[in-house]
Amino acid sequence: MTALSELAAQVPDAVNRLAGIARRTPVHLDERLSTATGAQIWLKREDLQPVRSYKLRGAYNLMAQLSDDAKAAGVVCASAGNHGQGVAYSAAALGMHATVVVPHTTPRQKRQRIVDLGRGQVDLVLHGATYDEASDEAARMSERDGRVLVPAFNDPRTAAGQATVLVESIDQLGFVPDIVVVPVGGGGLLAGVAAWLQATHPEVRIVGVEPEGAPCIAAALSAGRPVTLKEIDTFVDGAAVRRAGDYTFEVIREADVELMRVPEGQVCSEMLTMYQTDGIIAEPAGALAAAALPSGGPGPRIQIPTGSRVLVLVSGGNNDVSRYAEVVERSLIHEGRKRYFLVDFPQQPGALRMFLDSVLGPDDDITYFEYVKRNNRETGPALVGIELGNPGDYRFLVERIAECGMKAEEVAYDSPYFQFLV
Repeated sequence: MTALSELAAQVPDAVNRLAGIARRTPVHLDERLSTATGAQIWLKREDLQPVRSYKLRGAYNLMAQLSDDAKAAGVVCASAGNHGQGVAYSAAALGMHATVVVPHTTPRQKRQRIVDLGRGQVDLVLHGATYDEASDEAARMSERDGRVLVPAFNDPRTAAGQATVLVESIDQLGFVPDIVVVPVGGGGLLAGVAAWLQATHPEVRIVGVEPEGAPCIAAALSAGRPVTLKEIDTFVDGAAVRRAGDYTFEVIREADVELMRVPEGQVCSEMLTMYQTDGIIAEPAGALAAAALPSGGPGPRIQIPTGSRVLVLVSGGNNDVSRYAEVVERSLIHEGRKRYFLVDFPQQPGALRMFLDSVLGPDDDITYFEYVKRNNRETGPALVGIELGNPGDYRFLVERIAECGMKAEEVAYDSPYFQFLV
């Protein structure tokens, strides 16, 4: 048997093992996305699990199979937040001790939930700035203390548990969808889903969606082996993995699934629309799959034939409300509504008023203004943030800036200046 078929064979037992543990979360037809695509878009709401993500499925499936001696010794895991909550919930349900290692970048809301869900059975350890650094520390602790390591994705037991979300979804739908769209981090969910679907419904098109700032599966497939990304954007924290798992890579490569990447700003726009229109509070990784659908905004999109039946996984809802300011900012920049400029202002009264009157359109607004460096010269540089009422007016804005006689340079979002100044 191949790795793909061996994994598929484990899924039915995982379904039985999780009965009564994982919540049977709803699948509903989303009117907004269906209208935008001309297809039937069904959302699987794993944000409504007790731990608010599908990660409970993989963690419990692995931990429930441990021997009595292993359960007595306890387990250790690394997590960006959601897997740790699944391990914590499972530890409490199984009466075992767990240590969860998370990076310092993990939102406070997720850290607190890990502790609460563990009900006294969990120790939380903060280590490193990324999931991969936390993973290295968890592996060291496992080896040192003789406790079982519970991988977030790189284990067939984890992947089989995560695949149960598809088994459940199809049972609820009463039909097999034409397309399945899932978010991708380290590849556990994609590996499990691909293995089970290829064994049972090979005609289904599978699309895995990675964040543009952390495409570790795409990098591995391109190189022919898992590689460590030098830099990643940790904003989509539930899918921000620097290196794909060796096991998940082999399964995904054998499955030959379709992959695509979406910018983090595109994910932010989908998060805001899901909240404002659908009433869904999704975390960045939870909105990742839906962000790839052709809903009208800028950015790369999946091609979906009219009339197709599409299942999309909303993978998690553990979002810290304090992050919404950054979510709005990234969304506006991605949509071309927010622009930053370094403007050399004359050091005289009325200079700002003249800039406002000459440059801004009737629906534009100044959202940020700060002198970068004050001096005694005739001019001084200021960082100016402008929100456009219509992204299409950008070229007219640039023309008016040139006509006003002030020297101005746009600060690109992906430039080092942006990181330092904004």
